[in-house]
Amino acid sequence: MKTLSVVIPVYNEVGTVREILTRVHAASLPHGLGLEVIVVDDGSTDGTREALREPEASGEIEFRLLELESNQGKGAAVRRGFEAATGDILLIQDADLEYNPKDYPALLEPILDDRADAVFGSRFTSGPRRVLFFWHAVANRMLTTLSNMLTDLNLSDIETCYKVMRREVVDGMKLSSKRFGIEPELTAKMAKLGIRIYEVPVSYDGRTYADGKKIGWRDGLAAVWWVLRYNLGP
Repeated sequence: MKTLSVVIPVYNEVGTVREILTRVHAASLPHGLGLEVIVVDDGSTDGTREALREPEASGEIEFRLLELESNQGKGAAVRRGFEAATGDILLIQDADLEYNPKDYPALLEPILDDRADAVFGSRFTSGPRRVLFFWHAVANRMLTTLSNMLTDLNLSDIETCYKVMRREVVDGMKLSSKRFGIEPELTAKMAKLGIRIYEVPVSYDGRTYADGKKIGWRDGLAAVWWVLRYNLGP
């Protein structure tokens, strides 16, 4: 039986982390696919770690809790989760409720049908999404265009959280990014491996800064450097 490992990096999401665990548990998985959930707390200071340690945090779902001693960034948490994962397929799930696990069947289908080695969940195709920030969308499209020019891929959303991949894809990479550079790094290294990549539309319930959104304009500028570094560097 194949197993799906869902890796959830978490930083200061005390208000949403239990709900995302409930949604992951409720997700419809193809028959015969097992589930492994790995939560990586990235040095939270708002009570997230303590909430995850409580016995009732798991509810009906079992998960492994890994704790980083200090905040290192999403990339560091994802890499730690990948190291601990034992599944045949790995999926990254943010804990902020912007992405809905109801999209798992569509994300998994191309891999299970042996049409793809990795799948990106695009927010900019035909899926329903909350209408929010114009300039965020512009920045994302610019980064995606720059990445596509260097990778020769035609992706529509390299910054999406939903990246799903076979175990062998992760094993073929040496990842180094600690922060949000994990998104362009994964994209660049998948392109260099020459694997089969699919995109599927996903829903997106974006947050405002008042809701707790963490990405700002500095992260956008840094992303340009990461796209260049991981595509043009060794």
